Amino acid sequence: MSGPSPTPVHEPARQRVLRAARQALRVLAVELGTPTEPGTPLFGSVQNPWLRRLPYLVAFGFAVSLLPTTITILGHDYGLNGGLAGALATAQTAPLLLAVTRPLQAWWVIFTADILCAMALTGADGVAGRAWPWPPMVIVGYLALMVALSLRERSRTLIAVWLTTGVAGILFEPRTPDGSVGTWVLLFVLTGVVLMMGATLRERGDAQRKLIEQETISEAERARRTLLEERTRIARELHDVVAHHMSVITVQADSAPYRLSGLPREAEEEFGSIAATARESLAEMRRLLGVLRSEETERHGGPEKAPQPGIGMLPKLVEGTVRAGVPVELSLPEDRVPLEPAVDLSAYRIVQEALANVVRHAPGARTRVSVTTAADGSRLTVLVVNSPPPAPSAPLETTGTGHGLIGMRERVRLVDGSLDTGPLPDGGFRVAAQLPLSAPPAPAASLSPKDSGSV
Repeated sequence: MSGPSPTPVHEPARQRVLRAARQALRVLAVELGTPTEPGTPLFGSVQNPWLRRLPYLVAFGFAVSLLPTTITILGHDYGLNGGLAGALATAQTAPLLLAVTRPLQAWWVIFTADILCAMALTGADGVAGRAWPWPPMVIVGYLALMVALSLRERSRTLIAVWLTTGVAGILFEPRTPDGSVGTWVLLFVLTGVVLMMGATLRERGDAQRKLIEQETISEAERARRTLLEERTRIARELHDVVAHHMSVITVQADSAPYRLSGLPREAEEEFGSIAATARESLAEMRRLLGVLRSEETERHGGPEKAPQPGIGMLPKLVEGTVRAGVPVELSLPEDRVPLEPAVDLSAYRIVQEALANVVRHAPGARTRVSVTTAADGSRLTVLVVNSPPPAPSAPLETTGTGHGLIGMRERVRLVDGSLDTGPLPDGGFRVAAQLPLSAPPAPAASLSPKDSGSV
């Protein structure tokens, strides 16, 4: 059986107050002793060099103007000894230069000097009828220091500085000399106002800077997402081209033993291995395509089953654009040019996207589409040039998604070609693509003599 529980000992109210006071002083000491970014100049991150120098010029102006004024007023008006007045004035004004990079450390020096100045003025002969404990020049310098503090330090530190300023004034109140004008309330109120306004401006600047950074990150992510979407779309389109070749390889390899009589056993096994590898590659491509295909595409009827277009379908594309209100002239090679499927598809898509941009951004503009081949038969040139839109017309879209030019560049890069786009002096726009008629060279592979032999 357990014994009686101990009677709780109630802590006296005085001890609770003392403990709370000690804890508050500990927090106050931590806040006043932990500066934020010491050594970093105010406005140090500003791009404008003149604006970066502004805090130094302001601090220098205050220090130069307040130092002789403070010495004169303390010595002549308040009757302090000349040496003491000079020392106090220097300690109260010179640290303003330090406030540009270390405002909290400057506050410690200036606040200590202000306390010593108030104590020295207590027994001065000229204090009667004058401001005490904070003379006017002390108030001006202290408020200038508060501006630097509010632009750098966190809110808890600013509150600690403000409360310390008020407590110092309250402690001096019982020792107010006869006939003096009390200024501690004035300094306490003005300090709070300046600190609050400076902190508000700093927080607003931080919010704007974070917003700009977020917009920059969002723009980069948007560009990256657009690029990935275009690459995915191109990969889906090229799947049909590559799948066709792989299917032909599979059929030829499977039918080789039946079409070619007298093949050795080793050759038949080699053809069977080629067919198996081709079928495995097709299966891998279909799995990859399933990953690339978006859920929206699957929702709207699954994969595209129509054959991929080429330059042979450009007349139909131009006809649809003309019906949309854009006068287009089309020029194609007279002779049928055999093109690689990827080059043929890229040429069609470049013209398609260029005409779509004309419809969206320059409706009614006269447009010329030209597809030509080089004299040596090495490359295909795709040129789309539009004039400025008619004066009464307005663009259907003022901002774009960024897919158009990115898609063109990716398609040109895919076939190892080049792309040149940009506005014309008369206000039109030009898209010029150079596409090789032959496939881009494949990476060199080291083959042994056995692998390089014919089957």
